[in-house]
Amino acid sequence: FDYDSAKLDSSAKIMLDAQSRFLRANADLNFIIEGHCDERGTREYNLALGEGRATAVSNFLISAGVRAGQIELVSYGEERPEDPGHNESAWSRNRRAIVSYQ
Repeated sequence: FDYDSAKLDSSAKIMLDAQSRFLRANADLNFIIEGHCDERGTREYNLALGEGRATAVSNFLISAGVRAGQIELVSYGEERPEDPGHNESAWSRNRRAIVSYQ
């Protein structure tokens, strides 16, 4: 995701389209979409932004035919960074949504 954004870019949509095909074929699978942010912003703001990112992924998958009942959302905000660095490279990796199967 871009900084301060929950908008899916074209490469994310391509990956999510492939994910949706798998999930439609495996409708018995449940999964969690985790929303994450970089460290900039308040804790409350980042939790809301992480939720917005998870919701954007969820909305895309549902519009592609995935059952809403398969999906659970969680926002970790800045609490679980992929990269602990404090620079643009690290922040870019920390702005993400992850699909985890249960």
